[in-house]
Amino acid sequence: MSRIAKIETFRVPPRWLFVRVETHDGAVGWGEGSLEGHAEAVEGAFASLQDRFIGADPAQIEDVWQTAYRLGFYRGGPVLMSALSGLDQALWDLKGKALGVPVWQLLGGRVRDRISVYAWIGGDSPGEVLEAAQGRLAQGFRAVKMNGTPSLGWLDSPKELEAVLRRVESVRSLGLDVGVDFHGRVHKPMAKQLARALEPLKPLFIEEPLLSEHPEAIRQLSRLTSLPIALGERLYSRWDFKPFFESAAVDIIQPDLSHAGGLSECRRIAAAAETYDVAVAPHCPLGPIALAACMQLALLAPNFVIQEMSLGIHYNTREHDLLTYLKNPDVFRVQEGMVEALEGDGLGVEIDEARVREAARTPHAWRNPVLRGPDGSVREW
Repeated sequence: MSRIAKIETFRVPPRWLFVRVETHDGAVGWGEGSLEGHAEAVEGAFASLQDRFIGADPAQIEDVWQTAYRLGFYRGGPVLMSALSGLDQALWDLKGKALGVPVWQLLGGRVRDRISVYAWIGGDSPGEVLEAAQGRLAQGFRAVKMNGTPSLGWLDSPKELEAVLRRVESVRSLGLDVGVDFHGRVHKPMAKQLARALEPLKPLFIEEPLLSEHPEAIRQLSRLTSLPIALGERLYSRWDFKPFFESAAVDIIQPDLSHAGGLSECRRIAAAAETYDVAVAPHCPLGPIALAACMQLALLAPNFVIQEMSLGIHYNTREHDLLTYLKNPDVFRVQEGMVEALEGDGLGVEIDEARVREAARTPHAWRNPVLRGPDGSVREW
């Protein structure tokens, strides 16, 4: 394999950042460094990666990773790690294509033939949620995830929790498993009540019941509930996950392969989780390259349980979704709640480069919505 000749980024709708690495002999690998609401910052981080790695050997993926992570002196965090994630994914894609095998084959072979998946559903009322869940059932899903609550204050009326229970009950009535995402919107006084109230409904997991910046509170909550606790989308390295493993406070980790150092680092995170009897369910409300990378990990990791995928989600535009930039969208077909193993070379997806370049001519500027409470104060998104 020849040396890296070009590293490009493409900020494409609805809110993604694609990475393209090309070698001197014309070989190409694709990655995704999407960081929702901060794509411009990740683009900026690529300036130093381009300076350092144009001319480097793309086959030396671990050396590239260690150099990028350690030799910038300032390390970690969502921006730098998202940029490294996109580069890492592209290098694995490039290597798999050069050798004519899927990435999972390069990393020891797969341990399963297909993966369980779930999709997000929206809706504020039980009726809206039920309609959305019926749509997911028709798409082939057998599990979904939903927002648990609106953004609550530190202490709100317990009546706010009753609507959550009704919405979860409506989804469970269809026979679907449901994960309930607190999304870091709930503070400890309300999180304790909501977790206890949800126990009879047996959700698949509760996600981010508290923000991961409160490890001591998450440890306390884990002792008060029997529900599986999932978190990790806002953790960016094995070192970030380490205290949660050591405290035995979580049951499922959700590293995002576009935020947490790519396939290289997330494979290490998954292996560390296995030693603590913690399951892995990669976070991925993102684009097709990120999902393909997640699927490679899902096929490899013995402790993988279920994969998030954003099929049919448009993020404020009806023009772009998970399949928009793919030449082979059938690889993500959902059947009986599962997607078959990706068999294509590299990450296993074929990117429509002409469409990517055209879309990037009008780069997105997606921003997180601002939520406020009835008193006008800012609430967690």
